Amino acid sequence: MTTMESLIGLVNRIQRACTVLGDYGGGTGDNAFNSLWEALPTVAVVGGQSSGKSSVLESIVGRDFLPRGSGIVTRRPLVLQLHKTEEGTEEYAEFLHLPKKKFIDFALVRKEIQDETDRITGKSKQISPVPIHLSIFSPNVVNLTLIDLPGLTKVAVEGQPETIVEDIESMVRTYVDKPNCIILAISPANQDIATSDAIKLAKEVDPTGERTFGVLTKLDLMDKGTNALEVLEGRSYRLQHPWVGIVNRSQADINRNADMMLARRKEREYFDTSPDYGHLASKMGSEYLAKLLSKHLESVIRSRIPSILSLINKSIEELERELDRLGRPVAVDAGAQLYTILEMCRAFDKIFKEHLDGGRPGGDRIYGVFDNQLPAALKKLPFDRHLSLQSVKRIVSEADGYQPHLIAPEQGYRRLIEGALGYFRGPAEASVDAVHFVLKELVRKSIAETQELKRFPSLQVELALAANTSLEKFREESKKSVIRLVEMESAYLTAEFFRKLPQEIERPAVANSKNQAASPSPAAQDLYGDGHFRRIASNVSAYVSMVSDTLRNTIPKACVYCQVRQAKLALLNYFYSQISKREGKQLGLLLDEDPALMGRRLECAQRLELYKKARDEIDAVAWVR
Repeated sequence: MTTMESLIGLVNRIQRACTVLGDYGGGTGDNAFNSLWEALPTVAVVGGQSSGKSSVLESIVGRDFLPRGSGIVTRRPLVLQLHKTEEGTEEYAEFLHLPKKKFIDFALVRKEIQDETDRITGKSKQISPVPIHLSIFSPNVVNLTLIDLPGLTKVAVEGQPETIVEDIESMVRTYVDKPNCIILAISPANQDIATSDAIKLAKEVDPTGERTFGVLTKLDLMDKGTNALEVLEGRSYRLQHPWVGIVNRSQADINRNADMMLARRKEREYFDTSPDYGHLASKMGSEYLAKLLSKHLESVIRSRIPSILSLINKSIEELERELDRLGRPVAVDAGAQLYTILEMCRAFDKIFKEHLDGGRPGGDRIYGVFDNQLPAALKKLPFDRHLSLQSVKRIVSEADGYQPHLIAPEQGYRRLIEGALGYFRGPAEASVDAVHFVLKELVRKSIAETQELKRFPSLQVELALAANTSLEKFREESKKSVIRLVEMESAYLTAEFFRKLPQEIERPAVANSKNQAASPSPAAQDLYGDGHFRRIASNVSAYVSMVSDTLRNTIPKACVYCQVRQAKLALLNYFYSQISKREGKQLGLLLDEDPALMGRRLECAQRLELYKKARDEIDAVAWVR
């Protein structure tokens, strides 16, 4: 194989891989692969309806494989990739949508093109921009990528939308507007070149003619006494590249399925023996056209090699980063699997601690529990109702029993204080729960932010369950601790607080005479009055306030010690104890990757292999003359 064939064949293979791996042309593929496709030159076949486009393509391929008929036959773009094989090898075709099926019978290729067209457009005269990708492998072709486009038309026929003319032209323009697209403009020789749809469009998108190759078909159908030399010799309409004349198979040849190789020989004989075109015979015919396009492609490819290599190298770097992010395939050895799991646990634990310690957001919400929620909850406790005058009288009276207190109602004080301190249980437990929910949310966020875990949904679930189990255990311990703090305040009252309070002094009664009973002093008269009970309520309120300030400081300490500190030290201890008991098969179940992610990694690996191979092959053949 010559250097030219190697280079064009390489580009052809890259384009084929782009269609397989990047799904180019369907609007959903990988952007990098679409960019690579667009950086490589292609040949778009453009012409009006019934201009002979299909015959030109079949002549280049040497096979009868395209649907035929009147009106609009090509209703979807056909991306035709020709791959030259060794002499003597069997010819076959493959469709992208049927990747594992080889077509040896080209009549079946024609049927499949028709069926695949109908699958998208229905059995109508509608068109679709979704391309059909067909590869043909044959020793009788040159390495080329050709795109057969729907024929340009001037009016809509029955069954077509009124916008069909604009729709077809818009579709064709999406291909020919690209600077790397070579335009094969097909015009029938038996019509005035000035009315050629293909030439008109080519002139608009390629005014310099650098990308346009003119092809005249149906030379043998011109009126007797006329010829197309004015066009073929560039006098009627000059292009930068030479015009090429083609003689298509006759309708009789098509009807009897005449051999394409025989049709090629007849075409050569026509030009060799033609009095009008004999002097141009060496530069006429479908075989010459294929070679001309192939040679031009080599020139274009060589000029674009630096930009193609730059794009390939950039894509290789991006794919390697993507593979690093996705992670390498999981080992099958149990020891290696356990090591992989533990490494991901360490990565998760690191992120979780960063949330708590301030490296990432979230840990500050725990401080918010202590600085906002707990004080607010303490202020809302119903001490005003508990220490109302009516409530104090009732509780003190109940504590005195049948014998009222003489000086200070100690039992009443104790009952009032114990009842008030019981209200602290609610805010204490609520603080524990609030811290628990913050920690639980941080576990969820940390798992989501651990890139290594994204590959393994089952491991994420197991890790979350184990971490939440540990957090639940820490919550129970924390609740016991804060309730114990409240109960300790109730179990032993600070006597010194009451000793420092102003004492009620009983003043002696005043007697008028020896025989007259002493009258009660004002203090004695107030012993069971409202003022007395108000002072009791005030004293109890002061004591409860002191305890509230104490608990406001000690409850956060208990929560941090029992929950936050333990989460930092032993969040995954339960998970480690469970994972150590698992066998290799069970470990493998934890490492069952998301199928979509596995597919993405496989695609990236395939693309990376393609890019590296393409880079090496381009380097090997690009500068060899």
